[in-house]
Amino acid sequence: MKVLMLNGSPRKNGNTSVALREMEKTFAEEGLETEVIQIGGKDIRGCTACGGCAKKGSCVFEDEVNQIAPKFEACSGLVVASPVYYASANATLIALLDRLFYSTSFDKTMKVGASVAVARRGGTSATFDELNKYFTISGMPVASSQYWNSVHGRLPGEAAQDEEGLQTMRTLARNMTFLMKSIALGKEAYGLPVKEMDHKSTNFIR
Repeated sequence: MKVLMLNGSPRKNGNTSVALREMEKTFAEEGLETEVIQIGGKDIRGCTACGGCAKKGSCVFEDEVNQIAPKFEACSGLVVASPVYYASANATLIALLDRLFYSTSFDKTMKVGASVAVARRGGTSATFDELNKYFTISGMPVASSQYWNSVHGRLPGEAAQDEEGLQTMRTLARNMTFLMKSIALGKEAYGLPVKEMDHKSTNFIR
């Protein structure tokens, strides 16, 4: 059982890393394997909605998206963490997530997702909601904690002083672990939920 963790901060040892490391320690205590991939600072372009992935089976642009895709498919849980810029997530991370979720056709049902937002002060709730939407459109249960999944700090390393934020990260990791283990047992006993074969796709144009 493995957790894939995506760090959307361009600062490798910034406050977003502090939050993820706290989760990593807890996952290790729970006997789970983790892999952290640095996304912030990479040259990742946005989706062009070209539809090429439907023919190719992967994104037409060869970068971190196609490298991460098989790791995403193999993992039991995905943590997406971002610093907050103008009450939203890092643009590079969003570009990657748009293409990663759109270009991968494997079933994501019941993979557990968790988002983490890190800020000096405000905008974490909006970023938290923004990131969770990738999970909720994909049949992925969203892990919660004792508070919204946020940590606060301005200068690099300041997040280590946010005791409540770090406790929230530990609780999030434990809750996520429980969900993943429970889902694994549920799959063995009951399988995955039945999906309707006739997928409805409508719009508002008459």
